[in-house]
Amino acid sequence: MKIVIIGSVAAGTSVAAKARRNDETAEIVVYEAAEDISYSVCGMPYFLGGEVDSIDSLIPRDAKWFKKRFDIDIHTGHHVKEIHPDIKEIEVYNTAEGKGFRDTFDKLVLATGSYSISPAPFHLNSYDNIFHVKSMDNTKAIDRYMAEHDIKHVTIVGSGFIGLEMTEQMKHKGFKVSLVELADQVFPKIDKDMSVHLKKELEAHGIELHLNDKVVDIEGLGRANVLYTDKGAEIQTDLVILAVGVRPNTVLAEKAGIELGETGAVKVDTYMKTSKKDVYAVGDVAESFNRITGKPSYHPLGSTANKMGRIAGDHLTGGKLSFKGTLGTGIFRLFNQTVGYTGLSMEEARKAGFDPIVIHNIKPAHAQYVGGKNLIIKGVADRETGRFLGAQIVGPQGVDKRIDVFATAITFEADAEDLFHLDLAYAPPFSTTKDPVMYTGMVLENARKQLPVMTPEDLTKKQQVGESIQVVDVRSPKQYEKGHVDQAVSMPMPNLRQEAANLNRQQPTVVYCNKGVTSNTAQNVLLNLGFQEVYVLSGGNTNYHYYMDSIK
Repeated sequence: MKIVIIGSVAAGTSVAAKARRNDETAEIVVYEAAEDISYSVCGMPYFLGGEVDSIDSLIPRDAKWFKKRFDIDIHTGHHVKEIHPDIKEIEVYNTAEGKGFRDTFDKLVLATGSYSISPAPFHLNSYDNIFHVKSMDNTKAIDRYMAEHDIKHVTIVGSGFIGLEMTEQMKHKGFKVSLVELADQVFPKIDKDMSVHLKKELEAHGIELHLNDKVVDIEGLGRANVLYTDKGAEIQTDLVILAVGVRPNTVLAEKAGIELGETGAVKVDTYMKTSKKDVYAVGDVAESFNRITGKPSYHPLGSTANKMGRIAGDHLTGGKLSFKGTLGTGIFRLFNQTVGYTGLSMEEARKAGFDPIVIHNIKPAHAQYVGGKNLIIKGVADRETGRFLGAQIVGPQGVDKRIDVFATAITFEADAEDLFHLDLAYAPPFSTTKDPVMYTGMVLENARKQLPVMTPEDLTKKQQVGESIQVVDVRSPKQYEKGHVDQAVSMPMPNLRQEAANLNRQQPTVVYCNKGVTSNTAQNVLLNLGFQEVYVLSGGNTNYHYYMDSIK
């Protein structure tokens, strides 16, 4: 059997390695248009920022290594121009020799990846200081340009993964950095009330933000010197990084009549097979599906690409591995903050047919007496069944392990209550006695049943339309005077039982403290005193002001 793989970054090399492990007799051939293979796209910003010393660290293996280890023939500098699935042939162009040829296959794998978007007015061929950060060639070109020119001001367009990582790294190099984002928030993948923490972090590090804006014109001959935005900003710049997203590279697939999915990527089954017999697709070119909803999704990450590659390599050599879908899990660092997310947001859950309940949990990553700092966790569960659906976390410590626990719980369809019963590791330097994961589950389950919560967003909307609702601040008078929720009355917790007589027991009531712990006690007190409808303000006064900042 002859296996031909087109593309050799994360997915393509994973296909080849797994296929060889399963079958020593197969002939495995890989064609790669570029010169480098199996490199870390995710590591590129950290090399450009100087955190990674050598670019060779991002290219752990070359074609010779694969030939020696796996007896796999990888041909770099070979561009596949067309595929013919029905006759099992491909057309290849050898860049170095300047000539083309045909090759045959028994099984074909498309690992052609994705390409970066270049929105108007950006034209990479017209300006020598505008770059993508997608390939090793891009990275080498940026590194070379920075070494050869006097760079003082860098502009990043787009605030996704790469955009924010490049923002951080360019600032670490000592450059002035401007960030332009079309959406009205930083990192649109997460909710706005969580994204506000990233905005604050960027501002704290002197990043010039242009949100809800876009570049409409460029000044400069051969080199972009000034960027003009739709809102009238003029950004002087020496280097521009485009990071506005990627699209699946489906050119070969479309020419061959291979079916695309709803997301625009190649439609595949759980074994990574396409609509054409003996043709597979993996990595950024392939469509995924959401593990919770079962609906098509597009999740171009190296971790997903490696998984898809291994599954395809196994199946085409007789194995039984199958793809189980993704949760859209992601994580990145932004200066002193880490952002993690997995599963469904409240809005995504609602669109998927769930009745979502949302809570905000602000708790230290580990004991505060050994330096623990707060995590801000936004958790989502289904009100009817209790099924845990998703989480978003922002914080300086412990985000990675919590988001992985949440992702694991969602994968095995845990209920919110199950989170509380997890036997998680505890010691003061690593956690709290009631870990933030456990507390998230506990609050979600309470809110689902007899102890409801109300988000700052919902409270604000109710107040704006004039709904009759009483808001009670159970903190100290000093804390109340320093800052409180709009229309709130001060009724400190020690006095609540006595002063509750001044409240209307029939009127919906929202109680809050600083972060949510004391207000839970206050909620129980009022319910026990006969109040009909009592809510805890999700995340307390702290989260309320975070929300107000997010809508300014």
